[in-house]
Amino acid sequence: MPGLDSTTPLPTEITLHKKSCLLEIAFADGSHFQLPAELLRVYSPSAEVRGHGPGQEKLQTGKRQIEITALDPVGNYGIQPTFSDGHNSGIFSWDVLYYLGKNQESLWVDYLAQLEATGSSRDIDSTSPPPKTGCGSH
Repeated sequence: MPGLDSTTPLPTEITLHKKSCLLEIAFADGSHFQLPAELLRVYSPSAEVRGHGPGQEKLQTGKRQIEITALDPVGNYGIQPTFSDGHNSGIFSWDVLYYLGKNQESLWVDYLAQLEATGSSRDIDSTSPPPKTGCGSH
């Protein structure tokens, strides 16, 4: 996943749609993306998800119903969402968000393939509390 890149266009608008669990973001180059909370959670740039180097990534499971409960700015370069499962350590720079938007379809296919290959699920296991909303229309 990319790091900070001065050639990435800056966002012109960021809207959190809590009911549909989407982060809508428009960039100065005219690009416009609707990023599902689940995609953001499973591709969080945090060490908890990405690890500290190649091969240390941890597959995120049971995130179909995830929500973004808070969204905080980080300097002039990104945002830090808090997710309904308590995860809040990922800082999404503008270029990470742009990358996720541009590659959303292939990333989603890769994620579903990883879940299938490991016998894992997007759904919460039976020992977890029931979801609070109807997010996860992907």
